[in-house]
Amino acid sequence: MPVIVREARPAEHATLGELVVAAYRSLPEFDEPGYEPDLRDVARRAREAVVLVALDESADPPLLGCITYVPGPESPWAELLEPGEAAIRMLAVDAAARGRGAGTALAAACVARARAEGRSAIFLHSLPYMRAAQVIYARLGFTRRPDRDWEPEPGVRLLGFWLPLEGLRG
Repeated sequence: MPVIVREARPAEHATLGELVVAAYRSLPEFDEPGYEPDLRDVARRAREAVVLVALDESADPPLLGCITYVPGPESPWAELLEPGEAAIRMLAVDAAARGRGAGTALAAACVARARAEGRSAIFLHSLPYMRAAQVIYARLGFTRRPDRDWEPEPGVRLLGFWLPLEGLRG
């Protein structure tokens, strides 16, 4: 059965929060326990941005992963966005569901949403060790933007990735 992407429902927020934390913890290099409350708080992200979920209704459990779509610089979830840009944050896929296309489907849904909203570009930050996610972003046309790398706290280096959308309706 194909992966379906839709907005997360309130009844799913707690489960998705645990999925996001587990997905990040499954990365051997992840060592930011202070970030886990933000990762877990899907309900807050859903109030202040848009949380999309990937699911396979024939699977048990059906929830495969989620992503946060930040519609613009005015969102509390925006990090260093320029006017007209949207953003992607907190892409997470359950470790057991990786390789099934959920991450690609989630990121592509954010790109499609940004295009539909007339955004000029979509931007994101990724940690250097999140190589699987970076492959997805490259496949979707994102390019590295070292000029927009960011170190929100000492020792945490975030890499900038950007996809221009103007003139790319689809």
